[in-house]
Amino acid sequence: MTLNGIFRGIGDFMQWTFNILQNDFPLTWFMNTAVIILGFVGLGYWLNFQRKMTAKAKEEGKLV
Repeated sequence: MTLNGIFRGIGDFMQWTFNILQNDFPLTWFMNTAVIILGFVGLGYWLNFQRKMTAKAKEEGKLV
């Protein structure tokens, strides 16, 4: 097997995976929606955690 064959195989595999995402609308819609929802959940968690830490710092007098 030559190096050219290896790189062509990798390229064909990458094209195949991107074609799956491009042609299968329900899968891409689900993935996009899941990532957006996960992002908002993470943002909410982080902001809640930050609020608690800020309140704790105010109580201890360590707020800069």
